[in-house]
Amino acid sequence: MAMDSKTLMELADTWGAHNYKPLPVVLAQGEGAFVWDVEGRRYLDFLSCYSALNHGHRHPRLVRAAKEQMDQITLTSRAFHNAEMGPFLQELCAYAGQEMALLMNSGAEAVETALKAARKWAYRVKGVTPGEAEIIACAGNFHGRTISIVSFSTEPLYRDDFGPFCPGFRVIPYGDLKALREAITPRTAAFLVEPIQGEAGVVIPPAGFLAEARRICTEADVLFIADEIQTGFGRTGRAFACEHEGVKPDLMTLGKALGGGIYPVSAVVGRRDVLGLFQPGEHGSTFGGNPLACAIGREAIRVIQEERLSERSAELGEWLLNALRAIPSPHVREVRGRGLFIGVELHPEAGGARRFCEALMAQGLLCKETHDHVIRFAPPLVIGQDQLAWAVQRVAEVL
Repeated sequence: MAMDSKTLMELADTWGAHNYKPLPVVLAQGEGAFVWDVEGRRYLDFLSCYSALNHGHRHPRLVRAAKEQMDQITLTSRAFHNAEMGPFLQELCAYAGQEMALLMNSGAEAVETALKAARKWAYRVKGVTPGEAEIIACAGNFHGRTISIVSFSTEPLYRDDFGPFCPGFRVIPYGDLKALREAITPRTAAFLVEPIQGEAGVVIPPAGFLAEARRICTEADVLFIADEIQTGFGRTGRAFACEHEGVKPDLMTLGKALGGGIYPVSAVVGRRDVLGLFQPGEHGSTFGGNPLACAIGREAIRVIQEERLSERSAELGEWLLNALRAIPSPHVREVRGRGLFIGVELHPEAGGARRFCEALMAQGLLCKETHDHVIRFAPPLVIGQDQLAWAVQRVAEVL
């Protein structure tokens, strides 16, 4: 006998650690931009699993690629070669315009990999004294929740009770070029930055910041590392958000949409003279680069290109941004975004974004609050304009 939503939520609450606070809905089925709960109610997905579902739910080509690979071989470990990894590496590097890739599973693993690569480069190439390399990050960042990553977070929720923290990081205000210049020393290995800060509330840096930061890093012999885990693969209207300012990073961390919403796939792509420093045994993952992940990742890239999902995001995102800005509401402080990656910031007096997300859920629209006062809208890139118009009507009623 099938369980209802209330029973299923009680089971999760009783037996699972309370490290999330989901909306009170239990999803059981998804297709395209829509999901259904266990009682059969339909919702429009306006979160896309934090940009992991750029292709939508269960894209037929991705499902087919996964099933075909599952009928062959799914896991080999890196003790052996597999038939999917080499072609995937080549196709991923070509798509990203980079020279080499290292495959992992989660976004946080990709960031950890980039940090290790930057430190090794600092010691082996730049000549930094061993154990003294520093990496600069930005306030308001979100790069994951491992111990080393929360060591340079500025969010108390991610840090409280989890120390002691890892040394070797400096934090500057996001978008502050003067602070970046002043933070760089001969010990600086890299600058790690999100082209748009997603978890901070879809915060876009000042125009020209990325391009000038890239120039500063080049001049100071500092690696420029872009975290494109949320912003990559068409989310902002370009293949990668750095492209809006013509910036080519030395390293990029990738994940989320690379797995097509089916399987966790992440990577660091970048310069051969940096990633090529890793020697056998120095870094790895049992599941990283497994044939199932590679087959799905290959098809995910092909779908983005052949279905012009980046272009769709640019066109539909501009329409959605204008439509949301046209909504008259005393609660809204600012609507900002790029492509189908939009944040609606509310005034503190509005009572928090959570209650608005719950009201939207009751209207059949699923989104999630971020940092208390921001509603994040990030629908699948396969969504239609008629579906966006339907959503805007609900948002207007709730706001």
